[in-house]
Parts: sequence; structure tokens; C-alpha cells
Amino acid sequence: MSSSAAAPIEAGGMSASASRAEEAVAADYAGALPARMDVSVVVPTYRRPALLAACLRALCEQDYPADRYEIIVCDDGPDEATRACVARFAAAQAARGLTVRYVPVTGSQGPAGARNAGWQQARSPLIAFTDDDTLPDRHWLTAGVGALAPGVAAASGKIVVPLPDSPTDYEADASGLERAEFATANAFVARKFLVSTGGFDERFTSAWREDSDLQFTLMQAGGEIVRATDAVVVHPVRPAHWGVSIAQQKKSQFDALLYKKHPHLFRTRIRATPPLLYYAILCAALTALFAVPAGHMTIALTALIVWLALTGYFSVMRLHGRDRSWRHVAEMAWTSVPIPFLSIYWRLYGAFRFKVFFP
Repeated sequence: MSSSAAAPIEAGGMSASASRAEEAVAADYAGALPARMDVSVVVPTYRRPALLAACLRALCEQDYPADRYEIIVCDDGPDEATRACVARFAAAQAARGLTVRYVPVTGSQGPAGARNAGWQQARSPLIAFTDDDTLPDRHWLTAGVGALAPGVAAASGKIVVPLPDSPTDYEADASGLERAEFATANAFVARKFLVSTGGFDERFTSAWREDSDLQFTLMQAGGEIVRATDAVVVHPVRPAHWGVSIAQQKKSQFDALLYKKHPHLFRTRIRATPPLLYYAILCAALTALFAVPAGHMTIALTALIVWLALTGYFSVMRLHGRDRSWRHVAEMAWTSVPIPFLSIYWRLYGAFRFKVFFP
């Protein structure tokens, strides 16, 4: 994620004094908020005001009546650039009756905590969740609110992830959002169910599994979750640094927390155990490692060859149907070496951290 520090000149050439003036307008308008609206849109963000601005633009262009919904931006790492971005939209939309609010989040960090801060301040019986890097369709709110019939706990909308003809491994992985049963990049939840269940578990400090946890919690509370296929958001894949898949392995620790809370639903709906290939690679590497000091060089050499073959096979698998540029091929070859070990490590770390036997 990019960071943006406060500066005398804001993005778009706005001076600091003009920014403060817009914030004052937003604050004055916030003091005159109506007591009740139909739906509150909660958008967590962290230091990427350019992406946030595109999302807010789409949210402000909804075909829903402007005075019957509000937008709440939860800044999970408050900074001036984000505050100024929200203030500009708040000032621009005030005249047509659309409320755009800025909520700095200084307590629990992570999207789960930010979303909690948002819905807890909402003035509506329905909460719509999306991310700061999405582009909601103009009909998104109308379709999502329409899907939440009385008594329904939540609705899961449709997520579209545009991909090139030959995506990278990272891009293909991100497209998994299209197949998610329930993702907070596009979800609508009745506020009373958030109140009764406590909302998001803030121990999920990364953007991983916190939405599945909410889904399972609502299901176990007897809430019905429906599909809202006409409520569409486009979720472009953000640019990522070379080797991003290595850092992503850290998220797998939260599989353990989800398993601890919902073991049956995890087994039947997630099925996120590492591939047997990972364990085979680990066993081959450990065999080679321990065979050398023991003087069993033939065993060590054989195990090393097996490790190289399995790692090469893993790399080739990741390249199937993917971008074949030299840069991406090199990335897959390099990152395929540590990923099996890191995946297993972080799963074990999560098991110890959350005190659960996690198969």
C-alpha cells in the first residue's frame, strides 16, 4: 500500500487552507445529519487516497436517492491526504443531501476493526460493505438493498475482477474473489445482526478470513444469507511488488483462528490445507539436510534431486496458463522455493498463537 504524508499542497493542487475549509464544511454538515437513512456504506481504507477517490466517485454516482444513504470512510491509519480526500467529497455532495463521513480509526488495526468502527457509527438499519479499491456499479446499492428482505441477515453481491488474457500468478490468485461465497468487498448486512453477533472479530488483523468469519458467525446465529447477483462491484487488481506471493503466506496463520471458531464450516467450505506437494517438498529437504551430517551422501543426493524436481514441478504448475514473460517466469522460479516452507510455518504459527490443533 502506498503512503501519503500530510503536505502544504494536497493531491490535485489543493492548498492546506482550502482543505481545512472543506473539512469544516463537512463537519458542519455532519452535525445536521438526518436521524435515519436506509443504508450506510462502510469503506475501510489505509493510505491510498487515489484509489479511495475513484471508489467514492462511483459511490456518489449511485442511482439510489442521495438523502437515503450515507458513506462512511474508516481510515485505518489516519493521515491528512485521506482526510482531505473525504472532505472534498463531503463538501461537494452536501448540497444534494448525500452524507460523506470520515472516521479515524486509532484503536484495533486491520480491516475488521475499521469496519466495526464504521457500522457502529452508522445511522441506518442496513450496512453495505465495500473496499477502497473497488468500483461499485451505479445500480449496486439499489440491487443490494433490494435483496435484503425482512428477516434476511445478509446478502452477498457479485465481484468482477478484470484480468488480462495471460494473468500473472498474483492476478489469478486475486481473481478468486469472483468465486467467494461471501466477501466484504461486496456485502450487505442487517445492522441488528451485526449488533447481536458483535460484528467482525478484530483478531483478524489482515485482510484474510475476516469475511468468512462474519459469514459463519451469521449462519450459526440463524441468519439467512442470500445472493444479490445484480449488485456488482468491479475489483481491479492492484499493482504488486515482485515476489509478493512470499509475503502473502503470512496470512495463512488466520486459517487457524477461523478453524478454531468454526471447525465444521471450515472443513466443509474452506478446505484450505496445504497441498500434499508442500509436505513432500519439506520432507525431501529435511531428508537431505539430515543425511549430510550423518554421512549418508547417496540418500542426501537423492533427496536433493527429489526436492529440486518437486520444486520445479511446483513452479511449472504456477505458470500453467499464466504470463510467460521472463520477469514473471523468474519470479515463479524464485518464489516457488520458499513458499512451501513458509506456508507450513505460518499455519503452525497460527496454531500456536490461537492455541488450536490445526490439521
